[in-house]
Amino acid sequence: MDVIDLVTVEAGKNHLGNVSEIQIEVGSLSGVEADAFEWALELAAKGTILESAGMQIMRTTGTGRCDACNIEFEIKQILDTCPECHGYPTEVKGGNEFRVVSITG
Repeated sequence: MDVIDLVTVEAGKNHLGNVSEIQIEVGSLSGVEADAFEWALELAAKGTILESAGMQIMRTTGTGRCDACNIEFEIKQILDTCPECHGYPTEVKGGNEFRVVSITG
């Protein structure tokens, strides 16, 4: 519902009577299950400015950095380990995104 509220406010600010497409970025580490979110948003959008909008969900993966091996590697879960030394990443870059990227009228 927060996404619908955000889009409604932004569409109003930009004098959009209708929204034809919305792009949302969902990171694998965000705690949001992208497929379930998409399904729920489609249901919640009925009767709103988003009812006929195309929804594009962009899934992003996280990147971990291992200082011991000096490498960056893809992580799908927060507990994924370095492929070289099997240590935990000392830094997590990305993957926690959950945001509306664009709205098209």
